[in-house]
Amino acid sequence: MQVSYKCDYALKVLLELALRRTSGVISSQELSKKLDIPLKFLEQVLADLRKGGFIESRRGNMGGYTLVGAPEKITLGAVVRHIDGPVEPIDCLNSGYKNCRDLATCAFKPVWSRVNKAITDIIDKVSLEDMTRDVLNASEALNYSI
Repeated sequence: MQVSYKCDYALKVLLELALRRTSGVISSQELSKKLDIPLKFLEQVLADLRKGGFIESRRGNMGGYTLVGAPEKITLGAVVRHIDGPVEPIDCLNSGYKNCRDLATCAFKPVWSRVNKAITDIIDKVSLEDMTRDVLNASEALNYSI
């Protein structure tokens, strides 16, 4: 599994929106500057996230983007699959795959299956809420003073 730049940016956008969920909307220009994402590319990412139902946009002077739903219900796995597609490390793990004559006796398939399970066990259990908590805890640790 390799996460694309588009998916990486999508995750960063969603994390930023989760961190700001009580602050209202944020414009694409603000997101572009804050996250150092080229605006044109960010607009494509935002469109994909809207299509996936992860974010919504509001028009007008006070418009911008906001997260849809609770951060604890949005997993990294859901976002990765929406942006990049299946996470299986090899096609033969997908149900219905028939392009291999050794599928039933393949010595490698159990290994790839374990790799897939390890990946999905992590990305399907980590939510935006988990990531938000990690960011806030790291921020608090940096603000420690005597």
